[in-house]
Amino acid sequence: MFKQCLLIVLAASLIAVAAPLAAAQDSQSNSQPSQPNASWRHGPPDPAQRTQELTKRLNLTSDQQAKVQGILESEHSQMETLHQDNSMSQQDRRSKMMDIHKNSDTQIRALLDSTQQKKWDEMQAKREQWMQNRHQGSPNSGGQQSPPPQL
Repeated sequence: MFKQCLLIVLAASLIAVAAPLAAAQDSQSNSQPSQPNASWRHGPPDPAQRTQELTKRLNLTSDQQAKVQGILESEHSQMETLHQDNSMSQQDRRSKMMDIHKNSDTQIRALLDSTQQKKWDEMQAKREQWMQNRHQGSPNSGGQQSPPPQL
């Protein structure tokens, strides 16, 4: 039961992160092609920023910080490479992005103690809720929504 819930949370977080990346990719294809990495302007912050945010939220130890930053740097590098690969279909690229993010999430979660894992799961759930509201158009927002919580 726990494994099934964990898989659902991980899948939801993948969708939550991959959707903005795919939307950014779509916006780049409709905008000026001369701007390299234009889709990352509104994408996730760099690995160091993400590590600092996770350090604040999860109270990471210095050892955890180093490992998390390494995982996030690897993820960022893989995403950049994938983003620049025009040989794949958009659907295949999106699927690969989700796989990369799922792998990173799994690696990060494995580094956390039980208290941190609980907070991590809560953060993932909030991000998923934000993504659902964003795609369904939250009636309370009047079209203006704050950015998603960073993971």
